[in-house]
Amino acid sequence: RIKGEEVIFLFTDDAKHLVPNKMRDFFCTINLDQEEVFRTQVVEKSLSPYFGEEFYFEIPRTFQWLSFYIYDKSVLQKDLRIGKVSIKKEDLCKYTGKENWFMLQPVDSNSEVQGKVHLELKLNELITDNGSVCQQLVVHIKECHGLPLINGQNCDPYATVSLVGPSRNDQKKTKVKKKTSNPQFNETFYFEVTRSSSYTKKSQFQVEEEDIEKLEVRVDLWNNGNLVQDVFLGEIKVPVKVLRNDSFQAWYLLQPRENGNKSSKTDDLGSLRLNICYTEDCVLPSEYYSSLRNLLLKSSDVQPISASAAYILSEVCRDKYDAVLPLVRLLLHHHKLVPFVAAVAELDLKDTQEANTVFRGNSLATRCVDEMMKIVGKHYLKVTLKPVIDEICESPKPCEIDPIKLREGDNVEINMENLRYYVDKVFREIVQSSISCPTLMCDVFYSLRHLAAKRFPNDPHVQYSAVSSFVFLRFFAVAVVSPHTFHLRPHHPDAQTSRTLTLISKAIQTLGSWGSLTKTKLTIFFESFYLCQYTFFFSVKEMYKRAQGRTRIGKKNFKKRWFCLTSREFTYHKQQEPIFTIPIKNILAVEKLDESSFNKKNMFQVLHGEKPLYIQANNCVEASEWIEALCRVTRSNQKRLSFYHPSAFLNGNWLCCKATLENTVGCAPCTADVPADTHIEIDGDRETERIYSLFTINMSKLQKLEEACGSIAVYQGPRKEPDDYSNFTIEDSVATFHTLKQIIDIVEKLNESHEKYRKKRSSSAKYGSESISFMQYIN
Repeated sequence: RIKGEEVIFLFTDDAKHLVPNKMRDFFCTINLDQEEVFRTQVVEKSLSPYFGEEFYFEIPRTFQWLSFYIYDKSVLQKDLRIGKVSIKKEDLCKYTGKENWFMLQPVDSNSEVQGKVHLELKLNELITDNGSVCQQLVVHIKECHGLPLINGQNCDPYATVSLVGPSRNDQKKTKVKKKTSNPQFNETFYFEVTRSSSYTKKSQFQVEEEDIEKLEVRVDLWNNGNLVQDVFLGEIKVPVKVLRNDSFQAWYLLQPRENGNKSSKTDDLGSLRLNICYTEDCVLPSEYYSSLRNLLLKSSDVQPISASAAYILSEVCRDKYDAVLPLVRLLLHHHKLVPFVAAVAELDLKDTQEANTVFRGNSLATRCVDEMMKIVGKHYLKVTLKPVIDEICESPKPCEIDPIKLREGDNVEINMENLRYYVDKVFREIVQSSISCPTLMCDVFYSLRHLAAKRFPNDPHVQYSAVSSFVFLRFFAVAVVSPHTFHLRPHHPDAQTSRTLTLISKAIQTLGSWGSLTKTKLTIFFESFYLCQYTFFFSVKEMYKRAQGRTRIGKKNFKKRWFCLTSREFTYHKQQEPIFTIPIKNILAVEKLDESSFNKKNMFQVLHGEKPLYIQANNCVEASEWIEALCRVTRSNQKRLSFYHPSAFLNGNWLCCKATLENTVGCAPCTADVPADTHIEIDGDRETERIYSLFTINMSKLQKLEEACGSIAVYQGPRKEPDDYSNFTIEDSVATFHTLKQIIDIVEKLNESHEKYRKKRSSSAKYGSESISFMQYIN
C-alpha cells in the first residue's frame, strides 16, 4: 500500500481595505472545500483587521480547495460573508513557505463548487434490422460524493446529462435525491452519436472523425429548489473523441462554469495576507525504508557523532529545522532520541568555553531538545500554565511599567504590583510542576545536567543552568508570550494582554537564569525532574452524542454534551458532574462510523462493554484528532477487538452486513489494532520518507562533501575548494566518507522505487479521473 500524507501549517496574518467601507467586526474561517475546520477570533471595529493566528493540522480526507472566508460579524442577523480566498490543492505548493497577499473573491454558487461524480462511458456499435450501423454513446452516472451544503443543509441533487455539439444539445435528467451530499443515481442514458452507414461483413466499424471531434458529454449537477430557482452545483465535460472504441469508468472532479465569474468585480472586496506551509508525502511500504531507517537509528552509536547520518542530515539542510522535525519524531518513535541528544550535546559542549553560555545557541542539540519539548510537553504546559494564562487573558490587570507606554490615569506602582503578582504566580506554578513533567523530558535533562557538570567540574551551578536554559528560556517563557501557539488559548491575545504576557515572559527568563536562585527553589525543582511521572490528559470538547438505548419517539436522538478524556477514563457531562463514564481499560475499539447510519458527517464510535457510544464531532479534523487520542490511550488494552461494524444496529439489523443479532462479531477489521509501542502517535515511515526527500534535495551537497572527505583522507593535505564545505563539521573524514557513501546509495535506490511508482501511477490514470491531479491515497 502506498499512501499520501498531507500537513498544512497556516499563519493568518491580516486583511486590508475590506468592504463595507466602515468600521466593522471581522473574523476569518479556514475551510477544506466548504467544511469549516478552524475559525479566528473576532477583530472588532476595523477595516484592516490583524488576526495573527497559526493553525497546524493533518488533512484527514481528500479535498479540492483550501478556502478562507472573511465574515462581517452580526449580533442579531446571520454573519455576512464579505469574500473568500480559495486555493486549489495542486496550487498549494506554489505558495508554500512564503507570505502572500490574496485578493478576496466574491462568494456565489459557481465559486462554491466541490465534490466529484462517478461515471462510466462507453461507445457501442449497433447493427439495425436493415443491416446499417450506428454508433451509440452509453453514459452511466453512478454516484456523487462531497456535494456542497445549501444553507448549511444537505442538498436535493439531480443531474442533467447532455451530448453537446455545434448543432445539437440532447439533454436527459436523473431523478432528484433528497437530503444528501452523496447521492446514488445509478441511471443509464443512451445517445446516438453518428448517423447510420451501410454495413457489410467485410467492412469494419469506423468512427466519423469530424462528428466526434466536435461532440462532448456534459454532466451538470443541480440542487432542486422546489419553489425557488435551482442552484448550480458543478459540471464536468468529457470530449467524446477520447473514448474512441474504448470504454472506461472514473471519478471526475466537478468544476465551476468557465464564464461563471466574468461579470463579477474582484478588485474592491479587500485582500488577505497568508503564510502557508503545505507538505505532501508519497509513503512507500515500510520495507523500502529499512536501510535508511537503520542507518539513521544507529547514529548515536557512530564515533564521532559528526560522522553519523542524522548529523550529516542537519549539516546539508539549509535550515536545520527542516531536518530536526522528522529526525526527532523518527528517533522518538524508536526510543533512540535520548542517546542521540546526549551525543550531539556532548559535541556542542566541546565548543563551549564559558559555563554561563551552556546551550544558549541554535545548535543541533538545542533544536532537538526544543522540538522534543513541543512534542511531548503539550500536557505538561497545559496543566502548569493554562489556569494562570486564562486568568491573565480573561481578567487582565494593567501591568505596564515603561513610563513612555503608560496611558493617562495609569499608576506605575499599582501596575508594578499587578506584574509582580502575575510573575510570582506563574513562577510558583512552574517550580511546583515537576510532578507533571514527562518522563522523556526528565531523561533528557538528566543527561544534559551530567554532561554540563562533567564539562565544567568547578562550577557547582552549571548543572542547573544547563536545564534552566531549556525549561525557562525555551519552553515556559515562549509559551507564556505565545499561548495560542501552544494551544493554551484559542486565539491570539489582544495588544494589551500581549504586552502583559511579554513582560511576564521576560521576568521568567531572568528568574530562570538567575544564578542565586539555584540554591533554593530551583534546586528542588531540578532535582525532582528525573523522578517525575507523566499523566496523560487530552482535551475537553463539546460534541454531539446519540442517546443510549432510547427510542426515536419523544426523545432527541442526538444531544450536545461536554466530553473529557484522561488517562483513566472517558466521560461526558451536561454540567460539572459526569453523566456517563467509560474506564479506559474497558474500551474495546474506536472507529469511524459510516455517514449512512444516521445521515450525519464526522461520526465515530467508542465500543465498550455496553452499547456502542456514537459521537458526532464538529468537523473532520476534530473527529480525526479524537479518534487518534482515544486509540492512543487504549492501545495497551488486553481485550481490544480485531473486527467491528462500520455502521449502526438499527431496526433489528446491522446496516453494514445485515446481520440480525446485535452481538454478532464485526464484519470489518479494526483499523487501529496495532501494538502499543509509544504514547505519541508517529508514523515512522512517513518521517523516513521526509528525510529521504531532504537528502534528495541536497544531493549535490552530499556529493561535494563526499568528494571533500575523500580528498582529505587520501592526501591529508589542505582542503580542496573550502567554500563548498568549510562550514561542515568533518572530525573523521574516513568515517564521514563511509556514511556519505551509504546515504547516497540508499537514496539512489529509493529514487528508483519512487520512479517506478510514478510510472505505474501515470500509466493507470484515466482521462478526467481525479487520480491525475488530486490523488491522495493510492492502493
